[in-house]
Amino acid sequence: MKFSYNWLRELVPGLEMDVTTLAQQITMKTAECEGVHDPGAFAGASVSDVASAERSEPDSIIEIDNKSLTNRPDLWGHLGMAREVAAIAGLSVSDPVEDLPAAAASGDLSIAIEDANLCARFSGQRVENVKVAPSPLWMQYRLNSLGVNPINNLVDVTNYILCELGQPMHAYDADLLGNAIVVRAARKGESILALNGEKYSLSPEDIVIADEQKPVGIAGIIGGNDTAIRATTKRIILEAASFPAAHVRKSSSRLKLRTDASMRFEKGQDPENTVRALARAVELLQLISPGSQAAPPIDVYARKLTPPKIQLDIDWAERKLGRPLLTDEVINIFKSLVFGVEQTGARTLLLTVPSWRATKDISIPEDLVEEIGRMVGYASITPQAPAVLAAPVARNLEHEQYRTVRTTLTGQGFTEVSNYSFISDADAEMFQYPTEKLLEISNPIIAEQKYMRPSLLPGIRRNLVDNARFFSDFRLFEIGRAYGKGAEGAPVERNQLAAAIFSRESNGASLLEMKRVAQYLVPDCKVTPTNAPNRTAHPLRSAHVAANGQQLGALFELHPSLLERGRGAILYLDLDKVLALPSQRQNYQPLRRFPTSSFDLSIVAGAHELVADLEKKLRQFAGEGLVSLQFLLIFPLPPDKKSVSFRLTLGADDRTLTAEEVTHTRERVVEGIKSAGYDLRE
Repeated sequence: MKFSYNWLRELVPGLEMDVTTLAQQITMKTAECEGVHDPGAFAGASVSDVASAERSEPDSIIEIDNKSLTNRPDLWGHLGMAREVAAIAGLSVSDPVEDLPAAAASGDLSIAIEDANLCARFSGQRVENVKVAPSPLWMQYRLNSLGVNPINNLVDVTNYILCELGQPMHAYDADLLGNAIVVRAARKGESILALNGEKYSLSPEDIVIADEQKPVGIAGIIGGNDTAIRATTKRIILEAASFPAAHVRKSSSRLKLRTDASMRFEKGQDPENTVRALARAVELLQLISPGSQAAPPIDVYARKLTPPKIQLDIDWAERKLGRPLLTDEVINIFKSLVFGVEQTGARTLLLTVPSWRATKDISIPEDLVEEIGRMVGYASITPQAPAVLAAPVARNLEHEQYRTVRTTLTGQGFTEVSNYSFISDADAEMFQYPTEKLLEISNPIIAEQKYMRPSLLPGIRRNLVDNARFFSDFRLFEIGRAYGKGAEGAPVERNQLAAAIFSRESNGASLLEMKRVAQYLVPDCKVTPTNAPNRTAHPLRSAHVAANGQQLGALFELHPSLLERGRGAILYLDLDKVLALPSQRQNYQPLRRFPTSSFDLSIVAGAHELVADLEKKLRQFAGEGLVSLQFLLIFPLPPDKKSVSFRLTLGADDRTLTAEEVTHTRERVVEGIKSAGYDLRE
């Protein structure tokens, strides 16, 4: 977009700022300037002719990036930019439109708008006794410097208004148009030969300006060739209208036709500008085509828009902007931008948005803050990081405890999994869950999975089956909620832990390893063997886990029918109960000052002999010198026997045990084991 420095100075009397400084100020406060350059000469005029012409003093052109004007349709004309320049420089604007003639109630020109959604306002005016001729050099020079090719005085006037007021206009040959103008949607199959010599096929999505029979222009884009100004034209009809931005944009894109008019209409035009454009055009025509006579304008205002009023709290604007604001300072800013200002309180204003800023620009208080910010200058705002007030969050002991459980299990080589909270009828049958006791979902994500899970086991079992195809040994755990029915069928949620160790070997060692994990999570727990009440667990490899007088869960081997291969040891705990236990922190034990001695024993016992019973006997026989007792492995022996290996570590707090003391203790343990009816495996 190009702006003439001389033209801006005409519209802002008293502007003394040099063009370079002005371009910098516009960049900082309004829109991005891309540079300043000399307009140069143009074809058809000599340098001496232009130099001697009226209003032809040397000029400078300010180039502004179009993208930075997208939300400012008022800045697509010199008057809109002059308002910005005046506000920046603290001056006033000289409006080129002084008086608006009264519109005629009726006349020999008929204007009709079929649908108010197609055109908010359409203003037309007949001008008689015009003569087609070249425009004065000053007008040609000004248009050419802005990239507009001069054509003739009648067309150049409409282009001049386009550049000055930002309002697209069109001039028709009145003798070719007739006495009726209709704004309507194009009819299917209609076409038009445009001013550029191209023929366009129209659709009902396009808006057209038509006479009584056919389209004479594509609304907001281009006029038709059939009613164009000719050398013989004596009478014209001027048009200035306001068309919906979206319609113009869609038609322009579909027809692949982008014009100076369409670029302005698709941004959103001020409907109040149409009659102003007609008044200014008539004034210019009478200047460059003496003897022309204008009839009263015909104005059809189909959809009147009321500029919004917005309440502004200056204290709120201060917080948004990040710098102090004086009330008078804010009032002066909005008055300079031609807003209506009404002070409703010590620090509150009621602002009326001017019509040229109410199209798609200013609508909410945040828009007003932007206006203040750009006018005071963003450089006046001290950069600082956003003030994010950080308050310490109250400790969530439940989350901390869950985090401890997760850390403990991952440290033991387990991988956490997360399963869906839904099960199917097949899962319920597999784990013997009565469906009448399950919570049924009214709108399940998957039709088959219509129950809330009463346990984490179906998901863990599925994880074991899936991973067993690829791995021979692995460890998994899940922390999640199980759902059941409480009193009167109300839902009840419990936090549960399910941990699993899978192994393709069948020596049963995984169950003892899981026992160690249980004692690691709950140090004071007791594991008591029991018979499995259902087919979920192995009937002979199950136990209760209890502590502090209450049952916390179960330790068992998954029933062989639930796995296709291998064995899975399961630890299932009610976390709500576990986390409610008294603190089980252990006192710090310093490192031993004196070395210890260890020896291994492999005891031959019955296939169903409990390891816990063997451990109890070993502790009894070893006495006080036993520092630790570690289970190592189980090895099956035919028939109905097994070898259970332990490592016994001996030591003393005040000295290093002698070889004789270690040997004596070992012999005592061996004798005790043999006297209890067990054999030792060498």
